[in-house]
Amino acid sequence: QVQLVESGGGLVQAGGSLRLSCAASGRTFSYYPMGWFRQAPGKVREFVSHISRSGSTTYAVNSVKGRFTISRDNAKNTLYLQMNSLQPEDTAVYYCAAKSWSPRSWDPNSAFEYDYWGQGTQVTVSS
Repeated sequence: QVQLVESGGGLVQAGGSLRLSCAASGRTFSYYPMGWFRQAPGKVREFVSHISRSGSTTYAVNSVKGRFTISRDNAKNTLYLQMNSLQPEDTAVYYCAAKSWSPRSWDPNSAFEYDYWGQGTQVTVSS
């Protein structure tokens, strides 16, 4: 089992940047593929980005490609999301999530696939 705690959210003007962190404790962090999701008021939780256990494979939803970068430091048990050129539509609560190992293929874009979640951190982008 792993526990996740996000930090780094806040209020920023459009065009600004933030870096979110997700600190993991418990079982070995490098066991888990990780993802970032976000949820705006009145909307469903949305996939943002995913990273493999080693960090060698990443991908992101089209709306954030070229602006957001996911990374991880397995030695520090920490996941990151660097967010640049933020826009008001990026306003949401951002969550990190961990996926337990599974022998079957799975969809990293789906929130239902992830087993552990942080409490979320608010990101607000003003216009």
